[in-house]
Amino acid sequence: MSSSFADLGVPAEVARSLRVRGITSAFPIQALAIPPALAGKDICGRAPTGSGKTIAFGIPVAARVGRARPGSPRALILAPTRELAAQIEAEMSQLMGADRRRRVAAFYGGAGFAAQLNSLRRGVDVAVACPGRLKDLIGRGAVTLADVSIVVIDEADRMADMGFLPDVKAILDQVRPDRQTLLFSATLDGEVDTLVRRYQRSPVRVSVDDDEQTSPSTIHHWVDTMREDRVAVAAGLVASHGSTVVFCRTKHGADRVAKQLVAAGVKAVALHGGRTQSQRERALKAFSSGRAQALVATDVAARGIHVDGVGCVVHFDPPATPKDYLHRSGRTGRAGAEGVVISLVTPADVAPVRALQRAIGHPLSPKPGSKGAPEPQPSSDRASRRPRSSRRRSRAA
Repeated sequence: MSSSFADLGVPAEVARSLRVRGITSAFPIQALAIPPALAGKDICGRAPTGSGKTIAFGIPVAARVGRARPGSPRALILAPTRELAAQIEAEMSQLMGADRRRRVAAFYGGAGFAAQLNSLRRGVDVAVACPGRLKDLIGRGAVTLADVSIVVIDEADRMADMGFLPDVKAILDQVRPDRQTLLFSATLDGEVDTLVRRYQRSPVRVSVDDDEQTSPSTIHHWVDTMREDRVAVAAGLVASHGSTVVFCRTKHGADRVAKQLVAAGVKAVALHGGRTQSQRERALKAFSSGRAQALVATDVAARGIHVDGVGCVVHFDPPATPKDYLHRSGRTGRAGAEGVVISLVTPADVAPVRALQRAIGHPLSPKPGSKGAPEPQPSSDRASRRPRSSRRRSRAA
């Protein structure tokens, strides 16, 4: 049974702003996390990408954050990637929109210091930051964390994967010890558990498992494809499914595939760590607005892309690990939407793909040695026309 935000104790003006956007019922992670977070409790949340975590921590931050002095934010949200930080900033701006006096700003590398320094001088109530840039700003004396009373660590497992935890710990050591700490992660073991034990006080543990997620089944396909045919197959899939994220192994490969898709008549843009921040922002804006049909990305973007309505994910190159497969695939089937994931398997990829399928518990398909790729089918009837052996009911990561 779904809960209304009013039932969860969300302030009326915040609930009203959500309702204007068509958001009326809380997802499971929101229903579990919001009430204790509003009460000031620490939260240790295990939930996959796409389950509604941003609103789950964003509402308590918006409701509880105080006004800041220049250079001394009152709330801090740590995120692993620039794209995620920018999208959290946008969501927080909407949640805090009823009070125009309150300010939220994002701080990340790849952007100039001038605008970020000016924001801090004016005063930022909620700072959304990537660890590296925040450490630089602290080192410059532009910001102090002594007044921070609420900390959010988003996608903590991704922080660990990217080697950011030493910076995260150094940052948390500078925040007042009586702060409220909200931590969210897809997994809570290993280094993430160290964060929980060291920086949280008797946290309320909330969890959304795969069978509790709100998004419907994501259908997974594995298509044997000759290497030289992959671009044509990918172009057909974009035409069939609409908004599509195409994942490549390397930056050069992403640029090349984006150009080849454009030549094939697909409006495509590339997103990877080798592009400037302004280029990355333009690419993401073009994709999220629908001006680009395909976003061709490397794994650096797998956790940073939070765009609703992605109809399909294409693994143009196979992912390096099962975890990367889940992160990539989690770009579709988000927040209650339908999703399709398609992996293009060349003869050279059969062995690693078999190992990947075993690791994620997927039936071994297609059969090795198949050289043809089926014609992409219209999204409206794809579920009924696909063979049963190629379907897997899964939840987005």
